[in-house]
Amino acid sequence: MSGPAAGPDGVRTPGDVAGTPARPRRRRLVLATGGAMAALLLAGCGPLGYYAQSVGGHLAILHAARPVPEVLQDATLSEGLRRKLTLAQHIRRYASDRLALPDNRSYTAYADLHRAAAVWNVVAAPAYSLQLKTWCYPVAGCVGYRGYYDEAEAQAEAARQRAEGLEAAVYPVPAYSTLGWLNWLGGDPLLSTFIGYPDGELARIVFHELAHQRFYVSGDTVFNESYATAVERLGSAQWLRDEADAPAREAYARFDQRRRQMQVLMLSTREALARAYGSPAAKAGDWAQVEAMKQAAMREFREHYAQLRAGWPADGRQGAYDAWVARANNATFGAQAAYDQLVPQFERLFARCNGDWSRFHAEVERIGRLPTHEARVAALDSAPAP
Repeated sequence: MSGPAAGPDGVRTPGDVAGTPARPRRRRLVLATGGAMAALLLAGCGPLGYYAQSVGGHLAILHAARPVPEVLQDATLSEGLRRKLTLAQHIRRYASDRLALPDNRSYTAYADLHRAAAVWNVVAAPAYSLQLKTWCYPVAGCVGYRGYYDEAEAQAEAARQRAEGLEAAVYPVPAYSTLGWLNWLGGDPLLSTFIGYPDGELARIVFHELAHQRFYVSGDTVFNESYATAVERLGSAQWLRDEADAPAREAYARFDQRRRQMQVLMLSTREALARAYGSPAAKAGDWAQVEAMKQAAMREFREHYAQLRAGWPADGRQGAYDAWVARANNATFGAQAAYDQLVPQFERLFARCNGDWSRFHAEVERIGRLPTHEARVAALDSAPAP
């Protein structure tokens, strides 16, 4: 999962498409079966209420999805959405033809969700650690988040985590992958929660989610998300160079510069927090001193963010990180680490493969089959520079 939840550039997404027509009985049965399978993928072992919301939430997305060619025939469709859906089909074909990503039915249908996010993830961590609490799922393995289709339910779960003494946060997720398990039912659809992204960002999110379908290691969030993030970065750069026009490349360059500046700042803050939590004061149980070091790191983080933000162009997107910074804590920093911790190693592996996407994915699969996370990291670290 990746990406911010805002729908930029004035492209109206919720409510752009007329409601989905009634489905025949057989279609409803197939959808119900698919929803139950999705629950096994996403819900995991937990209370019946959580299982039920997972079934209902994914089932609603499947029911709302319509093939893109059918949506494009809708005379009431806005021109902005029409352009984005057409572009998304070109991006989808590029992903398979040029990036060796799966060629299946995912992202060939569109669902208008009439809400700001596909799901809301809850993350939690101790007061003096960046180690995320994990929840275990039948296929995905143990991961450091718990997803809800209703924001209020996610906030309630975060409150429960805080009551247990953990720091918690809720963040919106515009898309998620069912790892290819539901391709027989149409795969993962394009969603109103991200179809309005700038062209480069739209390509990025499609490439990221298809990477999860290309290869996934059960229970290794850092490996999976770093791999998908490397694919999105390398793939979107290639797509922009090959397919995009100059305005799209310029818009993406501005956004990507901000993202990279934020990643540097987040990394330096994570390192400062890790030093505090592993300090002699922490080992001695001097939690007042550790708390002072933690607050100093967080204060410096917000001061540096304010300086960065003041230097960004006033293009309507300079506040894209405000909400993240406002809720930043151990849980959000721990979650962010999963998305970029191993990206440099994957990018180096891609360069070692001379930009050959099929060879790169094959190497990722070979390394991913090693028995432990530590063995996979060691294999990535040992890849020689190109």
